[in-house]
Amino acid sequence: MNFKDLSLIEIIEKIKSWKTTRQEVWDYFMNRIEKYDSKIKAYNFVNKKWLSEKDWKLAWVPIAIKDIFCEKNIPTTSASKMLEDFKPPYNATVIEKLLKEGMSSQWKVNMDEFAMGSTTATSALNTTINPWGTNRIPWGSSGGSAAAVAAWLAPAALWTDTGWSIRQPASVCWVVWFKPSYWRNSRFWVNAMASSLDTPWTLTKTVKDAALLYEIMNWEDTKENTSIPWKDIIDSKIWETKNFSWIKVWVPKQYFEEWLDSWVKEIIEKAIEDMKNAGAEIVEIDLPMTKYAIATYYILMPAEVSTNLSRLDWIRYWYNSDKQYSNTDELFMNNRAEWFWDEVKRRIILGSYVLSAWYYDAYYQKAAKVRTLIIEDFKKAFEKCDIIVWPVSPSVAWELWEKSDDPLKMYLSDAYTIPASLAWLPAMSIPAWYAKSEDWKNEILPVWIHMITPQFEEQKLFEIANTYESLTKHYKMPEGYND
Repeated sequence: MNFKDLSLIEIIEKIKSWKTTRQEVWDYFMNRIEKYDSKIKAYNFVNKKWLSEKDWKLAWVPIAIKDIFCEKNIPTTSASKMLEDFKPPYNATVIEKLLKEGMSSQWKVNMDEFAMGSTTATSALNTTINPWGTNRIPWGSSGGSAAAVAAWLAPAALWTDTGWSIRQPASVCWVVWFKPSYWRNSRFWVNAMASSLDTPWTLTKTVKDAALLYEIMNWEDTKENTSIPWKDIIDSKIWETKNFSWIKVWVPKQYFEEWLDSWVKEIIEKAIEDMKNAGAEIVEIDLPMTKYAIATYYILMPAEVSTNLSRLDWIRYWYNSDKQYSNTDELFMNNRAEWFWDEVKRRIILGSYVLSAWYYDAYYQKAAKVRTLIIEDFKKAFEKCDIIVWPVSPSVAWELWEKSDDPLKMYLSDAYTIPASLAWLPAMSIPAWYAKSEDWKNEILPVWIHMITPQFEEQKLFEIANTYESLTKHYKMPEGYND
């Protein structure tokens, strides 16, 4: 049986109705990994047999796991030489929840080292390629997760999002991305990058697939003090909504002025027009403080990176650098210089700088205050609208290494995703269609639309996104797509 065009829910239903078997599903995806992953390089470590012992909601269906979620006795490296031989003696809480509902883990997919990067090219283990375009980036840091689902090597994948880590990979790989409110999901035993921003969640083919995994994964974790003590159960009535006559959609004009490529703008404007034609009221509201979001993020995030990665020195892990040293400080510096790659070192240095006694008040403290103002901006906006819509990325996927010599250009590409992360808002990116140009040798390159709702209104987000998906059918692949 060909499972390539089926959603996660459809595959589960076929297993439970005895139209296929767990073994057939598992073998199908393993065969695709063996056939295609040598080109895509989405996986760092592959499981050869299913692991689940439960027959519950997920029916042993395989799911790819970003190489940042700890799995017991399975290599979990964060795509870094620093953790190359690390096999944790425990599972992350979200892994435990999925295993209890019948997930079979495919093990680890590639990522930028410690989730720091915009291309998945800063991985110390692999350089992942976008299945949609020869020599194009899958974006990052969760590019391995997005590429695996986009190439039908897995029906779904886990990822983490800090500022853009999966919205952009999803948008350039033609898969659905979902991020809940910051507090919905446990971060326990998920290797930390920036603790006040990191949010674990899913990549799927459809909105309903994302909702299925959301219902399993959300809920309190007593081991992790930022998770909330109540569970969100999906109301099945949200899937019956047929139009947008009940919502006000805000389109921020400032997000259509700078950096946005013309073909991306054209497609996003068409998507907004589709929502209007389906009954939505389109309104304009200003978000004056979000223009400072990138600057705020690139102060707060490196500061937390510097703190979280300070524990990794290789003195307590495996073996040390062969370089000569005369004291422990030199040993510490040798190890970290050798086993961290450039992007990680760049952010550690920047974070240490803004946290230093001389600059803490001038940079870190002011950035924390600006973040509060950004949160207030969104609260005021949501008093006048139900959902905010804008592009996920200012461009389609660029070619591998195209911007590697200018990190600032890569950082600026995050302008559309960072504000929602700073404000801890639920968000989703879904297909708006695709761009095609002779300049790209007729490559089909996806363009995605970004939807954001107020904190804890995930069900409204699912309802709107599913309605848009049902009306447009953009989740289906374009005709003529070459497998």
